[in-house]
Amino acid sequence: MNTARKRRPWRILIPVLLILAGLMAYGFWPSPLPVQTASVARGPMTVSVTEEGKTRIRSRYLVYPPTAGHLQRVELRAGAHVKAGSVLAVLTPEASTFLDPRARAEALARVDATKAAVQARRAEAQRVGVSLELARTELGRMDALLQSGAVARQEWDRAENQTRILERGVQAAAFALQVAEHEAAAAKAVLTKGAIPENGESVPILAPVNGYVLAVMEENARAVTASTPIMEVGDPNDLEIEIELLSTDAVAVAPGARARIEHWGGEGSLTARVTVVEPGGFTKVSAIGVEEQRVKVRAELVDAPPPGVLLGDRYGVQARIVTWQGENVLQVPTGALFRHGGEWRAFVLQGGKAVLRKLAVGRENGLEAEVREGLGEGETVILHPPDTLKDGMRVKAQKP
Repeated sequence: MNTARKRRPWRILIPVLLILAGLMAYGFWPSPLPVQTASVARGPMTVSVTEEGKTRIRSRYLVYPPTAGHLQRVELRAGAHVKAGSVLAVLTPEASTFLDPRARAEALARVDATKAAVQARRAEAQRVGVSLELARTELGRMDALLQSGAVARQEWDRAENQTRILERGVQAAAFALQVAEHEAAAAKAVLTKGAIPENGESVPILAPVNGYVLAVMEENARAVTASTPIMEVGDPNDLEIEIELLSTDAVAVAPGARARIEHWGGEGSLTARVTVVEPGGFTKVSAIGVEEQRVKVRAELVDAPPPGVLLGDRYGVQARIVTWQGENVLQVPTGALFRHGGEWRAFVLQGGKAVLRKLAVGRENGLEAEVREGLGEGETVILHPPDTLKDGMRVKAQKP
């Protein structure tokens, strides 16, 4: 009896010790690591390139005097509105501006050349006008086919883009015709004035086109030659955006690409469309002294600024050009991706554990990345995984 009573306390103590050991093991057992998660989903995805740009008046004209002489003081200033044929400045020709036989022959040749240029510009304006009418007719057919689903949206976009480009081409052709007619009139005026010298007679320098004075290069009264620029005239309502892209980004940009013009000084953004990607690049030194190969890209505004807001020449803007767009793309947040051994990896949440996956990633826009292999729709990935996270480690998703 005494022996049994001595053994009974150990029978009670052993379970107690086991319970205490279990509690201690549970207390020291590592708790699941809290992580942020996101789902892999399908949806529309847009890839774009963003770069600083500036506005530029598309059609501009540099005004020169028709002959050498004494320029009277120019009263007009930048911003002044002018009409075609209005007087911009007044020139008093030199007394020796009469034409000898050789100079007269040259003046006659210039008159003939400017007349031919006018005919060529007029023919070009007619050609572009006919092309525009054809493009508008084609776009009208596309509208009906688009509503019935017989044509893809991409084809309609191309037709609309071609129509807009031709509309701008008609404007540019009309401006070029005005300039050619002005040059023809100036050449004829030189021939007329030079035939019979008239000392002291003033020659008005006329505006070639409707628009505004952009800059005045010569405002003081002084002697000038025929090659001295006096002022620049253009129309601020005919603007385009000039963007200098890195050549590696410009490769992905094509005429017709959509763009958003941001930080232009007003509220919201303006829609634009790329018209030209110049085929030649140039070297530019960045702010940190690095040489970069740049390519000029020009875009036209589709949305006009709000009423009362006028963008001027060489105003700074920011352009976001769309280089690729997909409607049903499997994508994952870029915050879940990291490099390991030169390959893309991500941690997937499975059964309360972090499972390391190898991925094949396609295009990315800074926020989302296209998934080509390694993940399925609806799977949960871990965002911004810490360096301490290992494959198979227990994790717990935090509530957003």
